[in-house]
Amino acid sequence: MKKILIASMLLAAQLSWAQFTDINIIKEVQVKKKGVVVSAHPLASEAGAKILKMGGNAYDAVTATQYALAVVYPQAGNIGGGGFLVGVKNNGEKFTLDYRETAPKKASRDMYIDKKGKADTDLSQNGRLAVGIPGSVAGFFATLKYCKLPMEKIIQPAIDLAEKGFAITDKEAEMLNNQREKFQKHNKSSIIFVKDTPWKAGDILVQKDLAETLKLIQKQGAKGFYEGKTADLLVAEMKRGNGIITLEDLKNYKVAERKALEFDYKGSNVVTMPLPSSGGVLLAQMLRMASFENLEKYQQNSTKAVQIMTEAERRAYADRAEYMGDPDFIQDKTSYLISDEYLKGRWKSFSFDKATPSAEVGKIIEQPKESMQTTHISVLDKDGNAASVTTTLNGYYGSKVLVSGAGFFLNNEMDDFSIKPGVPNMFGAVGGEANSIQPNKRMLSSMTPTIILKNGKPYMVVGTPGGTTIPTSVYQSIVNVVDFKLNANIAVNAPKFHHQWLPETITVENNFPESTISELKSKNYIIEKTKYIGKTEMIVLDENGNIHAVADGRGDDSVAVE
Repeated sequence: MKKILIASMLLAAQLSWAQFTDINIIKEVQVKKKGVVVSAHPLASEAGAKILKMGGNAYDAVTATQYALAVVYPQAGNIGGGGFLVGVKNNGEKFTLDYRETAPKKASRDMYIDKKGKADTDLSQNGRLAVGIPGSVAGFFATLKYCKLPMEKIIQPAIDLAEKGFAITDKEAEMLNNQREKFQKHNKSSIIFVKDTPWKAGDILVQKDLAETLKLIQKQGAKGFYEGKTADLLVAEMKRGNGIITLEDLKNYKVAERKALEFDYKGSNVVTMPLPSSGGVLLAQMLRMASFENLEKYQQNSTKAVQIMTEAERRAYADRAEYMGDPDFIQDKTSYLISDEYLKGRWKSFSFDKATPSAEVGKIIEQPKESMQTTHISVLDKDGNAASVTTTLNGYYGSKVLVSGAGFFLNNEMDDFSIKPGVPNMFGAVGGEANSIQPNKRMLSSMTPTIILKNGKPYMVVGTPGGTTIPTSVYQSIVNVVDFKLNANIAVNAPKFHHQWLPETITVENNFPESTISELKSKNYIIEKTKYIGKTEMIVLDENGNIHAVADGRGDDSVAVE
């Protein structure tokens, strides 16, 4: 076992022993016949592992971890957002749960269009009008039928974290300080995330209101969130601004159980999320197009490998804009879009000589550059049950609105609709009519929780945050292991790149090979550098039963073992 202690917070004499102050970040473990949890925060991973030790399975653990992330990772972990779960049970049963947010009943196609016909992205990204109906809590209860323990036990670690408090890390302090002005702008009263002096590592964050909200869920079930006191507080928060979610919207929210999207990749069975996740469809398209060029012949991050993968990304993301949306509202063309016949036609214009101009696969539109924040959890239990979950508030701390008296942030997920066809969202993704706003509709997502099977058994559990970079990061992670034969640690932490049709740019991490960058530029590719792309959580199980679990080195992500 490789253990890296990133931070061990010093206790002040006056602090209660019960507070969670030792933050031990474990980046990599190799174990056998043990359950493992990988998430964005060590305390959340430990919450999941604690539930495994109590006799819970992967689905108990992933639910406990999600609740804990709502406490210790409020920038993305949530009960005020939504997500997707992909599960494979040890008996071979595959299932997905779609607890994506939905548009309120009062939502309309042009609700973010001003009198001059321009899209007002500030309204779709910040404040109360940006909020979709939260699905997370309903999703946790939909998961319960696959669990072994009652919700009363599964939620308790999160209650303890909220009530007793925990020490924040350097990265968390920096994010809270950076968002101070936005918190003040979008909240009518003072909130615990804003204090007189800047946050610093080791400060204790206690969330009494959130603890009480979690206790209501513990006592009353899903009704403790979607009805009663919490629902009243959420709707009251809507009325403090221009929000449109009603008590009826909350009461009527439903989780969608969907058939997993499955496809073969080089002898393995890929099990991923169907629409309204664009991620699963994109993943199938990109892997299949790349296979036309025998990608395994090339070195990872070599010029030709990057060309093949980039051009597959370009074509897939152009299809995203035109065809993808909520399958309950559009004609679902997934089977056609991932067919060999269609993809071979799409690939005919590929050339190693130069970049394919994006204009050949769609209309060029100027793109903004915005931040992105989601979170992913990978779990494998000792009995071979696997869970891959990606959940989100959309942007950092979602809409920046904290429900007064309830203690949780609300999402800004309405921005993931096409607020005006042809206008890019906060991640630069362009959408058309398929993803236009309609009441009760689910907005298109990039989240790509994925499980890969070999001979019917889990081989890989993988996923990442990162907005529209999610599908390409999962794509690269899979290719790194399957095609380039890299171990899980290198596959996760190797320099990544991203392309999404529009803008024309390939975004690469700062440590990407300079020789590859130079050669790509000579072939008319436009390169832009960034600090990091995604934070991948990966578990790989080999044929001898050895489990290799890796938490991405780009953040405070951590592995916990049963």
